Amino acid sequence: MIYIGIGILGFIIIHLFDIVSIKRIPFGMKPIVWAGGFAILFFSLARMCLLSDSLQMPGWVAWMGWAMFAVSVVMITLALFVNLPFRKTYIEPGVGDKLVKSGLYALVRHPGIYWVALFFFSLVFISDSHIMLIAAPIFVVLNTSLVVFQDKYFFPRMFKGYDQYQKETPMLVPNRQSIKAFIKSLQ
Repeated sequence: MIYIGIGILGFIIIHLFDIVSIKRIPFGMKPIVWAGGFAILFFSLARMCLLSDSLQMPGWVAWMGWAMFAVSVVMITLALFVNLPFRKTYIEPGVGDKLVKSGLYALVRHPGIYWVALFFFSLVFISDSHIMLIAAPIFVVLNTSLVVFQDKYFFPRMFKGYDQYQKETPMLVPNRQSIKAFIKSLQ
């Protein structure tokens, strides 16, 4: 259970990234906080996957887990590193100078939530780990809660026009209008 706590600490540090961005804290703190939080989270995930009692799932479940893992990694990469300007988002002090409303961000305001959840559950199937089965839903709820907090308190302060974006684009569940905007942004 200690590794679940370590993973929660990683999530909290990852989300301190927003405060570092808003406060424009210099000295390369943005990438340090972001990478440090992810390193702590990935350490906890690795330990939970490797050091747990087996759930005794059939072998085909691991193959399904690997397929889910591959899809989740590709989509997380697309949402967090391709659709967003990498340097302005993760390296340079302050916040980006432009709100991204195209690509996956035309579909919903927080497309990464689905893929992060898929990633955690893929680890349950791959590792056959009892503790990952407990950790995955906890991490999904924590991630979703932190994203709701970002959407309500941080992003309106970080991005000009975010209030209008909230009115135009659903937070998590695509609608007809956002699907049309997504398709249009791909053309």
